[in-house]
Amino acid sequence: MASELTLCMAQINPLVGDVRGNLERCIEAVNTAREEHGARVVVLPELILCGYPPEDLLFHRDLERRIGDALEALRVASKGIAIIVGAPDYAADNLYNAAFVFDDGVERARYHKHLLPNYQVFDEKRYFTAGSEPCVVDIDGVPLGVTICEDVWEAGPCESSAAAGAEVIVALNGSPYALGAQSRRESVVAARARSTGKPHIYVNMVGGQDELVFDGGSFAMDASGEVIGRAPACVEAVIPVSVQYAGDSKCVVETQANAPIADDLESIYEVLVAGTRDYVRKNGFPGVLLGLSGGIDSALTLCIAVDALGADVVRAVMMPYHYTSEMSRTDAAEQARRLDVDYDVISIEPIVTACMHQLEAAFRDTEPDASEENIQSRARCIVLMALSNKTGRMLLTTGNKSEMAVGYATLYGDMAGGFAPIKDCSKSQVFALARWRNAQSPDNPPIPQRVIDRPPSAELRPDQEDTDSLPPYDVLDPILEGFIERDLSVRELVELGFDRDVVVRILSMVRRNEYKRRQAPPGVRVSGRAFGRDWRYPITSGYHFPGD
Repeated sequence: MASELTLCMAQINPLVGDVRGNLERCIEAVNTAREEHGARVVVLPELILCGYPPEDLLFHRDLERRIGDALEALRVASKGIAIIVGAPDYAADNLYNAAFVFDDGVERARYHKHLLPNYQVFDEKRYFTAGSEPCVVDIDGVPLGVTICEDVWEAGPCESSAAAGAEVIVALNGSPYALGAQSRRESVVAARARSTGKPHIYVNMVGGQDELVFDGGSFAMDASGEVIGRAPACVEAVIPVSVQYAGDSKCVVETQANAPIADDLESIYEVLVAGTRDYVRKNGFPGVLLGLSGGIDSALTLCIAVDALGADVVRAVMMPYHYTSEMSRTDAAEQARRLDVDYDVISIEPIVTACMHQLEAAFRDTEPDASEENIQSRARCIVLMALSNKTGRMLLTTGNKSEMAVGYATLYGDMAGGFAPIKDCSKSQVFALARWRNAQSPDNPPIPQRVIDRPPSAELRPDQEDTDSLPPYDVLDPILEGFIERDLSVRELVELGFDRDVVVRILSMVRRNEYKRRQAPPGVRVSGRAFGRDWRYPITSGYHFPGD
């Protein structure tokens, strides 16, 4: 006899630690699945009740009680519908990353994640014990196998699930964005579908959590490894999937979801906006402010802030000094006008003059150098942080990954702030994203074209350009990408065609400036290896690159 049921993929945006709020979001999704889609099953993401990653909150004794209460509430809420939900399982002497299956007021099954990732941004072995048993639960004649995230990245857990009788395998996920991640997920799950001969349903969470952004993109895949439906990225959604099983034939899944995979620039920009929005809102800030210099980095950051939060809660501040060009003043004012944000012009001339007067005796018999330049940057920090304190708005920093890598930024100056939206974007990506954003509004591009076309400059001394201190970005950025994201050696980078002296100089700058990066604010992770959670280099180190 044929069995058919509707299963809903519920991609939800949790807040880490907010168990009560996350429970409410889950119940809302359950009600939507049941009432709007007539669903028999709803699948919620990995660790959704506590949020992901919960980190050392897992050690807090009261979290166990809150999770227990939330699971009991979901059991009660499962009248007429099966709920598959991710939560920590405080079992005896072990803690598990678990999936609970409730159906019609009864706990039907419990699954413990087999594979615990301990690389890049993941450190689950610090917290969890690995499970080993498959989990298959029959819902109205359809045997559903349950897995969690990393379990689909190797063959074992899915093969065990299929061997235990699963006809369709569901995976609960907390998989964060990195460029190309969606295609990699689908490629891996396709291999599992083909090897098991079973359809797979992949449910991912959405939303920003500190540096990480979970981008959703939940999907249903048939037994041949073909994606038959995909949820949109970076938005909450409850997507129905029809599951049909005749007992002696292959299980069939169908859905009307058809969101495409965005191209690289669109996906990065989406994630920068989502990460900035959630960091500001989840931390309770009423808005943001930033220094608008007339340069490309602050121009892109202002666009992200407005798209994330709305122009009415964004404030831009131009802080000229006598090295600030008229072009910069004009272009900053024009961008603020185009985006309709509050805009202030506050000169730092009196602050720098007073500071230099106080230091005159101490600086006697020395030549001007970066010390004087950095005073300008730190004077701007004084202005911005005063406005932040007075208004309660969070200060966004505007530095990019290229600058963070080589230390081309002022500690306690332009590095100061609460969040750095483009921290993981190279300078080359910043230019590309600026052009992409302008192309989305061709009738009123938010960034004046001259900002994109002009040579980058910090404008801390006369006629200054970035290339006075750094190689051109089309040389710098590929070297940094090779070293930071691919761990290439000096020799390997030289074999790619880069000058050895340039390579050694750049890598040595990266090594010397780790102390600055440790003091930088968090920012959205978009690459395979960002400064922050998945970059762990010692500050104090005797390691030198050949030729350094």
